[in-house]
Amino acid sequence: MTQYTLQTLLDREAIRDCLFLYCRGIDRLEEKALRAAYWPDATDNHGAYKGTASGFIDMALVKLQQAGRMVHQISNILIELHGDVAAVESYFTAYQEEIDAKGQPQETMLCGRYVDRFEKRHGEWRVAARTVVYDWQRKTQLPGPLTSESFELRQPTGGRFPRDAVYELFASLQIKKESA
Repeated sequence: MTQYTLQTLLDREAIRDCLFLYCRGIDRLEEKALRAAYWPDATDNHGAYKGTASGFIDMALVKLQQAGRMVHQISNILIELHGDVAAVESYFTAYQEEIDAKGQPQETMLCGRYVDRFEKRHGEWRVAARTVVYDWQRKTQLPGPLTSESFELRQPTGGRFPRDAVYELFASLQIKKESA
């Protein structure tokens, strides 16, 4: 059994927070969150895209504006700390609403792993190099686009930055903080 120090536990938690921040950033198309998950000089190999992480973010923010809803979930996070560098493997499941070649809505489910080299710089952990490994894919036709109305009474529905309940929460906490 590995002996954890308080610092290794803090480092591991900071890495997990960064992974979760990436998921919020990509699902909500929040540029600030996406950029905060990577170091400015980071690289990203996302299958169809291979280059700088900054270039991936630029491309994704444009391309995903045309897509529908997205949900990215991370699990099975394995972290090997080596000083200020970490090897991190995390499994992901992503659901993306897209339009197929015939103009029909479809759900694409992707499963795979983020194989990341994290680096700790000035006390902060971020992705320095990411390779996305794809292990599963399924495409399913949807009866129609996933509009807010298709959720019926299950409201509110998720939105993109800044129109999502999480940003309303952040704003309300900021107002309370400023008035204190």
